[in-house]
Amino acid sequence: MLTCALAIVLTLALIGSTASAETLSNALAAAYRSNPKLDAARATLRATDEEIARARSGYRPTLSGSADVSHERSTVNSSAGTSSSVTSPRGYSVKATQPLFSGGRTLNAVNEAEATVRAGRELLRTVEQTVLLDAATSYMDVIRDAAILGLRENNITVLKKDLHATRQRLSVGDVTRTDLAQTEARLAAAISATEAARATLKISRSNFERHIGHPPSKLIEPKLDAKRLPKAVEEAVRTAEREHPAIVAAFYREQAARSTVDRIWGELLPSMQLEATYSRRLEPSSQIDASSTTTVIGRLSVPLYSGGEVEARVRQAKHTHIGRIQEIQQSRQEISSSVIAAWAQFSAAKAQLISDTAQLAATRVALSGIRQEEKAGQRTLLDVLNAEQDMLNADVIISTTRRNIIVTAYTLLAAIGRLNVQEIGSVANVYDAEVHTNEVRHQWRGSSITHRLESWTTEVKPATR
Repeated sequence: MLTCALAIVLTLALIGSTASAETLSNALAAAYRSNPKLDAARATLRATDEEIARARSGYRPTLSGSADVSHERSTVNSSAGTSSSVTSPRGYSVKATQPLFSGGRTLNAVNEAEATVRAGRELLRTVEQTVLLDAATSYMDVIRDAAILGLRENNITVLKKDLHATRQRLSVGDVTRTDLAQTEARLAAAISATEAARATLKISRSNFERHIGHPPSKLIEPKLDAKRLPKAVEEAVRTAEREHPAIVAAFYREQAARSTVDRIWGELLPSMQLEATYSRRLEPSSQIDASSTTTVIGRLSVPLYSGGEVEARVRQAKHTHIGRIQEIQQSRQEISSSVIAAWAQFSAAKAQLISDTAQLAATRVALSGIRQEEKAGQRTLLDVLNAEQDMLNADVIISTTRRNIIVTAYTLLAAIGRLNVQEIGSVANVYDAEVHTNEVRHQWRGSSITHRLESWTTEVKPATR
């Protein structure tokens, strides 16, 4: 039987012999640039950014205008006789209103929106981690399934040689028809397993294209980069508590809920605004050609009683705030549990690779010895077939374990909150959510959302710890 390494090389050639090789870093970069799930999350965050502009509008003046035109005919009957007049009254007015004090509602609405946007950025980080982990998983699935298919196809070749040799030996009476039947049965089972492996590879290739955006071609099996990973589970848990987007988002949601309480409470406080109005009328009557009026009003509004509706919403917001505080602790517990689980899976995969390597070496030696013993008449043909199957199983297991090491390493990075393109260095420029936030924060007018994507990106800076 050919070695596992040779089978992997032969099978990877089947993935795409004419295209250039693709590394895991290339695949992650492609997913980061074109995955529709990630693009949708970015658009959702940009929509959330507009909450800041809406809240800040409470600081700004409002301006409205109106105009009217009419035609009037009036008739007056008196002792002096009857008189009539025809006029065309028309005019316009402009009103400006500048809020002066709103009981802190605008300030707290802005604080609420800012915290909500920051929580939204953490949600975007969560989606980015999911997309990158799915991409890494699908990449390794293709490598694993391609290697397994190559091993099973090679197994068919070996069994065909065994079957040909068994038929020749049967013709000279060296083996029995039972030996021939056993070899034929193993070959049939191998063909069936190969077709199943081929179908599994097609599914993995489809998932690769779905997550990364193009079909796989000449994938290169990556090596484990342990420098990015924590050295101990305690370090992993501490890192997750500081950096995981779910925990950070929970803190921002708590800040937003606190500002919501203050914003609603502001509805019980007085408010002040300045109003300025200018109006001009033309031909308001038959005796007046034109008139104009300018009015400036300082208005103070004091809420006295609202039937308890505002107080009810204050109490409601306070309960929501308490819930947000508890969600912080809940997120910490959930993330801590997921980190420990990811660490255990990663550690188990590394330990399993050591034992799998030893198993593969032992089965290779055993197969060689059993073949020699079978030639000397000390073993049966079934023993050889079983040894070949053991060798195949060991090759398949080690291919799966190599895949699991990489996938669990990326799962651990996601669990601690560091699975992002800045950390793994896959792209030169990253999407900068703060750029759009700053654009809309001070935008007074305009409804266009047309921008070049490059304007929302920034150059990657090396991650520092």
